[in-house]
Amino acid sequence: MREAFHQNLQLISDQLVEMTRLAASAMSRATTALLDADVHLAESVIAADKQIDIVREELDALAVDILAREQPVATDLRMVVTSMRMSSDLERMGDLARHVAKVARLRYPESAVPPELRATVLQMGQVAERIVAKAGSIIAARDVEEAKLIERDDDEMDALHRELFEHLVDGSWRHGTESAVDVTLLGRYYERYADHAVSVATRVVYLVTGEWDLDADSDEPEDLIAR
Repeated sequence: MREAFHQNLQLISDQLVEMTRLAASAMSRATTALLDADVHLAESVIAADKQIDIVREELDALAVDILAREQPVATDLRMVVTSMRMSSDLERMGDLARHVAKVARLRYPESAVPPELRATVLQMGQVAERIVAKAGSIIAARDVEEAKLIERDDDEMDALHRELFEHLVDGSWRHGTESAVDVTLLGRYYERYADHAVSVATRVVYLVTGEWDLDADSDEPEDLIAR
């Protein structure tokens, strides 16, 4: 029975890593759809979001079953409870990629991104892919040191987000209100996507160490589970 228990814990970890893969693919394809005004690709991103939701539902159901049947303690308990919080972050990242794809679909056959901002948005997409890939590696390896470094990628995303905003307020904007709203929303989607990846990494640190960095996330630790 203990072997089955640990197999289920490994399955939870594997499902979290799979969610990072799905979230990375979603944002990569959403960014391409946005910049290329590819409505078919945008539709595929929107439709594929259901798969992330399904993985989250399966993971959370397994976690609840483990809590009910096995009554885990210490690190195992942190793993089960924290996994449900991480799955929520990763599911939200999939939602944000879907939002980007919806903007692409809304403005088809035109691109929602003005020419002078294409390079910035492309960079935001690249940072998003990189940060979620790191989140997956951090989950798989429970790498506390790498988790603490992920803030650097988030800082880069924040800088790109500010760059978008500066274009909107510098007095030279000539693309109208509708486009300004699109760019504002897109910047927020990418910025929040990176924030959720940081939240995942922070939860891995808590999982491994039992210590919660209150400066890294606004949430409280999961019931201050004892080590």
